[in-house]
Amino acid sequence: MEKMDINKQIILDRISKACELTGRDPADVRLVWVSKMQPVSAVEAAIALGAMDFGENRVQEALEKFLPQRAGIFCRIIGPVQKNKLRKAVQVAGAIDSVADLESVLKLEALCEEAGKNLEILFQVNASEEASKSGLSMQEAFDFLSGLPEPKRLIYKGLMTIGKNTGNPEDSRACFAFLRDLRDRILNSQPKFAHFSELSMGMTDDLEVAIAEGATMVRIGTALFGKRFTILPQ
Repeated sequence: MEKMDINKQIILDRISKACELTGRDPADVRLVWVSKMQPVSAVEAAIALGAMDFGENRVQEALEKFLPQRAGIFCRIIGPVQKNKLRKAVQVAGAIDSVADLESVLKLEALCEEAGKNLEILFQVNASEEASKSGLSMQEAFDFLSGLPEPKRLIYKGLMTIGKNTGNPEDSRACFAFLRDLRDRILNSQPKFAHFSELSMGMTDDLEVAIAEGATMVRIGTALFGKRFTILPQ
């Protein structure tokens, strides 16, 4: 836990310095603790250190770690969700950050109506244009978003992307700038986009570039928790 506390401070210092360089308030950048492939004990330690926002790639892992739900603890599903897992995702998550097709939007709306629950969603855009990554293409994203149905239970909150995996953070700047510009075009363009302010972009290697380009959330995993487990301890 002491090591995790040190890691947390290092990341918060990086966020603070990145914000200072660009004239932003560090309070406007949310730290999402990516707890995928981490044991429940690591999540509990993070909560004890003040962590509130967690990101999970797999719905089953999220269920094991974040049910029953606790006041103030927010679970985000940040990986693609299979259609047959959407019901369980609605059960555990406060947000799904990886939505990229209309069928999922319609199904989530119906499931949330059935559960009497509101759900935040971010739309994933493949701004790096890499075949290995999920998300809306850069060419289709604006038209797709503009044509979304008026939500009842869903809250359209913004966009998510993953930068280029080249080892050079600057290679992701254009991806992040594209996402910011897309967000700005969509925000308040229609009543359904009144809350469309979030930009989830930036991870350990490129968080400074992401913040410079307007990130409101950065997703950090091993730099906070340490190594991941391929088999989670019971």
